[in-house]
Amino acid sequence: MSERITVGQLYTGPVTPNLLNRPKQSETTITPERPFAQVLEDNLLKLSNHAAKRLEQRGIELKSEQMQQIGTALDKAAAKGAKESLILMQDMAFIVNVKNRTVVTAMDSESMKDNVFTQIDSAVIIS
Repeated sequence: MSERITVGQLYTGPVTPNLLNRPKQSETTITPERPFAQVLEDNLLKLSNHAAKRLEQRGIELKSEQMQQIGTALDKAAAKGAKESLILMQDMAFIVNVKNRTVVTAMDSESMKDNVFTQIDSAVIIS
């Protein structure tokens, strides 16, 4: 055992000058994180123009708590692999594009009567 071992550093082979050079902070490859605005936009619930018109026509006002509940329902639907989902909440119904986190249309209890919901692959009921 003629090889020299320094405390704190253990090398199994011959030590070359390049081995001892550690990369500086600027040289390390850090994957760029998404900007905060992008993360925020990805997690926000959006309303399509059609849904905004329907909400206005039908006199539906969504509070921030209700928007949060719809967002939570969207997360649950996404976890199950849903693409287009029906969200039933109190006396309202929403058709939502899960991937884009966008409310496509909105209905009140009067509009839901005798209605058939098509082109959905899941339903989430918020109680």
